[in-house]
Amino acid sequence: MAETIPAGSTTDGAIQVGQPTDARVGAIASYDVADFPVPHGREEEWRFTPLERLRGLHDGTAKATGGLRVDVSAPEGVTVETVDRTDPRVGKAGKPVDRVAAQAYSSFEKASVVSVAKETVLTEPVRISVHGEGGTAFGHQVVEVGAFAEAVVVIDHTGDATLAANVEFLVGDGAKLTVVSIQDWDDTAVHAGQHTALVGRDATFKSVVVTFGGTLVRLHPRVIYGAPGGEAELYGLYFTDNGQHQEHRLFIDHDTPHCRSNVAYKGALQGKDAHAVWIGDVLIRAAAEGTDTYELNRNLVLTDGARVDSVPNLEIETGEIVGAGHASATGRFEDEQLFYLMARGIPADEARRLVVRGFFAELVQQIGLPELEERLIAKIEAELEASVA
Repeated sequence: MAETIPAGSTTDGAIQVGQPTDARVGAIASYDVADFPVPHGREEEWRFTPLERLRGLHDGTAKATGGLRVDVSAPEGVTVETVDRTDPRVGKAGKPVDRVAAQAYSSFEKASVVSVAKETVLTEPVRISVHGEGGTAFGHQVVEVGAFAEAVVVIDHTGDATLAANVEFLVGDGAKLTVVSIQDWDDTAVHAGQHTALVGRDATFKSVVVTFGGTLVRLHPRVIYGAPGGEAELYGLYFTDNGQHQEHRLFIDHDTPHCRSNVAYKGALQGKDAHAVWIGDVLIRAAAEGTDTYELNRNLVLTDGARVDSVPNLEIETGEIVGAGHASATGRFEDEQLFYLMARGIPADEARRLVVRGFFAELVQQIGLPELEERLIAKIEAELEASVA
């Protein structure tokens, strides 16, 4: 059964800042792929995406061929299960909101469910490794954190795959969940995914999305509040290189009173035909009094030939809020910054690394896992060195 969901809209241009509209009211949300028309690229939600590079994930011609390995490493207090679609936890967070997500939901055979028992406080992260071995796959994962539990989950995507997947996060009342999703694919991979978090009463959800690899990555993080007092923090960083298309489309649905959200995504781009898209939709419904929300997107263009589309959208249906705002900024690498550092004896390549590292540092520190933070900083520097070479 399909239902309608509201969201925001965008405007035309290479570097864009959107204004609140209701152009997407009436968009479809459904578990059934038949409820979604095949996109042609003229639709609002698909106009930035190069459909021909989705390898049939959007029109039903892609068929599962396997080649995806999922491994879970979990500390004591965590249960890992493989279930079918009849499990009541599957689909609980929310319905797919585009045809690719619905295709993934209709096509997966088994889902992996990671459960953290109520009142359990994990001292080590849960690590989920998703490794592609060249095939086409449809996946589904559920992470459930019980009431007053605390957990960190790292989802690490590597290898080569054509993947459409849904990931659900069920955050119980008073629980705290931090999720780090890393897209470190080979350059030939395609990944389209929907991340949906259902945040309970007085619960805290923090997401850190990191995107480096893949020829095309299109992610759709969503937050839904199940009860008052929920908090959501969505952070992201992406480094878009030659020919890559990286698209992050966020939607936060404030339909519950006295909830909070904060969004901060930063991206760097370099090389010919590098294309990054960031869409941030926040809806404050009439019933969501006491909402406090803010979203920010910043992009650093390192070379000619790169393109950014940045569209923050904020729609407010009640005046009884704590605060609401958004901001978007895209700029080129400043020669003055390099000159300042080089005038103090720092070589040009090192100065360039310092500027970009400082640009991302605030977001990397949100991860809270030193070894992972070091890995990501090293990856950023490797990307910069490749461009110099």
